[in-house]
Amino acid sequence: MLHSSPPPAPEQRASYRDALAQGVDRFLHPPRTTCPWCDAGRLRQRLRTTDLLQRKPGAFTLDQCLDCGHVFQNPQLNDDGLDFYYRDFYDGYWEDRAGDTWASLRKAYEQRAAFAAPHVRPETWLDVGTGHGHFCAAAADRFPDTVFDGLDRGECVELAVRRGWIKRAHRGLFPDLAAELAGAYDVVSMQHYLEHTVHPLRELRAAAQVVRPGGHLFVEVPDPECRFGRVLGRWWMPWFQPQHLHLMPMANLRRRLEDLGFTVVAQERCNFNGPVNLLYSTYLRVHNAAPAPDAPWFPAAPAPLRKTVRKAMFLGAIPLLLAAKAADRLTGLLPSGARVTDAYRILARREALDPA
Repeated sequence: MLHSSPPPAPEQRASYRDALAQGVDRFLHPPRTTCPWCDAGRLRQRLRTTDLLQRKPGAFTLDQCLDCGHVFQNPQLNDDGLDFYYRDFYDGYWEDRAGDTWASLRKAYEQRAAFAAPHVRPETWLDVGTGHGHFCAAAADRFPDTVFDGLDRGECVELAVRRGWIKRAHRGLFPDLAAELAGAYDVVSMQHYLEHTVHPLRELRAAAQVVRPGGHLFVEVPDPECRFGRVLGRWWMPWFQPQHLHLMPMANLRRRLEDLGFTVVAQERCNFNGPVNLLYSTYLRVHNAAPAPDAPWFPAAPAPLRKTVRKAMFLGAIPLLLAAKAADRLTGLLPSGARVTDAYRILARREALDPA
């Protein structure tokens, strides 16, 4: 988890300095007074936090609807804010770090493919939010006759084509591309993608367009009903502010899919990458207690002493991290009713010719 990156170039640091000169309040929309999922007006603050991973400046609030349970960022990032906080996370300065993370999830990708396998025999599969295409590369072993395509906003989707992990790259926003892809795919997958989107209901309507009748939609998202979300508070990794804009309970997503002409054929509560809630929470606490590492969004490079202190704190925390990992393994033995898994997945078959 302790990942070193090369020192940022002077122009990278200068670019962030210019972006922050006007403050971070300009990155947020005005706050909502109603739920974006059900439009009810009874809201309560769930938590307030900061960017615990990149440690970029800013504070973020998650509200919860008291009627349907939907959890959402409020106020929500605007377009400038999304650009600022996503910048150098999946590409640019942190691209190698992100690539290493996705490559380490091979087992999780295989489990997702195994979940869908008893129900689907697809000729064509579109992975929305595919990133570098790691899932498609893993799923091809289980579905050797399937043509995998990927969709994403960044250049990474084109890299996936060059690597041979997907056949075609669709670059852009899914709702904008849905009309030209209508009825083109046997399976559409959205894996830890929907929670990042500005308007998740639009994304689901786009999926209803793109999945052909009799085809399937596979969705995996963080589970806001996980007990660790309450116990660990802002240190629960899946809150993942400021990137996670919406976290919907399983029942909400099921009902919306049924409204759109889908029938749920399989569902399960699961873990994003095994039972790691306590380990990741401990890491976040150490990462934020220690002096910040070097990155272009900090005004200056850390002094050698601060680097030494940071390294020493992580070395000293190794027993604590190992204890957290062991405790996570024990929670992995608990039944699904204990609600200690941090995600859930749903596979739904499209029945209607047109979404309701």
